[in-house]
Amino acid sequence: MNIILLGPPGAGKGTQAAMLVEERNMVQLSTGDMLRAARSSGTEMGKMVAGVMDRGELVTDEIVIGLIREQLETAKADGGFIFDGFPRTLAQADALGELLDSVGQSLDTVIEMRVDDEALVSRITGRYTCANCGAGYHDTAKKPAKEGVCDKCGGTEFKRRADDNEESLKTRLMAYYKDTSPLIGYYYAKGQLQTIDGLAAIDTVKASIDKALSDS
Repeated sequence: MNIILLGPPGAGKGTQAAMLVEERNMVQLSTGDMLRAARSSGTEMGKMVAGVMDRGELVTDEIVIGLIREQLETAKADGGFIFDGFPRTLAQADALGELLDSVGQSLDTVIEMRVDDEALVSRITGRYTCANCGAGYHDTAKKPAKEGVCDKCGGTEFKRRADDNEESLKTRLMAYYKDTSPLIGYYYAKGQLQTIDGLAAIDTVKASIDKALSDS
């Protein structure tokens, strides 16, 4: 089964993708991860990616599609693929559809993780992690049992992402609504879109995704 998790930054796509990988033996195709892996691979495609990035240029859709093609043809994915961070535009959606057709595969469903912007800002700006083990916490929703001490490892140092602030998030949301949100209508028209509440509890979101996949 091949799926797209669609939603704005902070909707929880990464968290849910990780669970799908673990439980369903799917392969997560993250654009960022693929670019980093390609850059250090030494392959012809990798050299092309390194050259573009070293020049400070944007990686073209053609390069990303080429990397995805490599994964579709070589990666062992008994449970299928999760597309993460791609497509972001209508042109990329068309290109992905053509690629899947060319390798004899198809897109089974697109799951939109819908969120309320104000609630999303609160969720993102309040999150932080243990600097030692990476365990996640939140200013209001998930504090450590003992203030200042990580529940998992006992660490006492915590950190926040530099872009987890209201101004940066609003900029990222604007980019999402401008470039990526048209995909909601695109996949709805194709009869491939299913929408769930992305701000529900993690287990509730997981259950909604499981149902959406069962209904596909």
